[in-house]
Amino acid sequence: MTWADHDTARGLHDLRAAVLAVLGVHSASAALPAGAPAWMLLSEATVGGHGTGPGGPGGGFGDADQAASSEDSEADRSRLIALVELARGGDAEAFGQLYDHYQGSVYRFVFYRTRSQTLAEDLTSETFLRALRNMSRFRWQGKDFGAWLMTIARNLCTDHFKAGRTRLELTTDDMGVHDDATESPENAVLAGLTNEVLLDGLRRLSDEQRDCLIMRFLQGLSIAETAEILGRSEGAIKQLQLRGVRNLARLMPDGWRDE
Repeated sequence: MTWADHDTARGLHDLRAAVLAVLGVHSASAALPAGAPAWMLLSEATVGGHGTGPGGPGGGFGDADQAASSEDSEADRSRLIALVELARGGDAEAFGQLYDHYQGSVYRFVFYRTRSQTLAEDLTSETFLRALRNMSRFRWQGKDFGAWLMTIARNLCTDHFKAGRTRLELTTDDMGVHDDATESPENAVLAGLTNEVLLDGLRRLSDEQRDCLIMRFLQGLSIAETAEILGRSEGAIKQLQLRGVRNLARLMPDGWRDE
């Protein structure tokens, strides 16, 4: 998986197909055989597995042999690991390149978590500020740098709502302008009523189930990456994803499956 290039429109399509499968409805446009059981849509194959790269260059932190990256390309894995090593050493330009690579993915997660463009922009900025302040403390331990950023973003979202601040909601029209960081067709997809209903149901799930589905479908994270961020085992994430999709299906209004 490439963090910067994940197709959220495809993720929404897959999530909708998974919900329809739970409801016993086969989506003709889903890239699965007719009559495919729900577990096929909820397996690792739904958004694809991701590998990890080899250790990066030593940076004096003693953990280079545990460096990891989820990028598909070996060249991209090596480049990002090297950038993290430079940023850990205080290289501002290297951190800027990491920001350019990961900002869109972090923003999308925060947006779907908060449903507020303004709040998503603020919390995304704060995510990278905190990361910058703590770069020298970052340790690989077999973890992807993007997953570390997502953990920071998730904690910020949780802290925000725990603080009891006003939760802002966007209208369907507002949602069309939320993501300037990518070139994907997701803006057009989000304008559709079907996906708006789906996203509204997603908002009503428990925090952990919502975060799991956002990461798995809308972010394209692997089971392992999602488990790392949520602090759960891979088996627990599979069950959490299944429960989340089932609960999301229960929240769909009458007639939604026919839209």
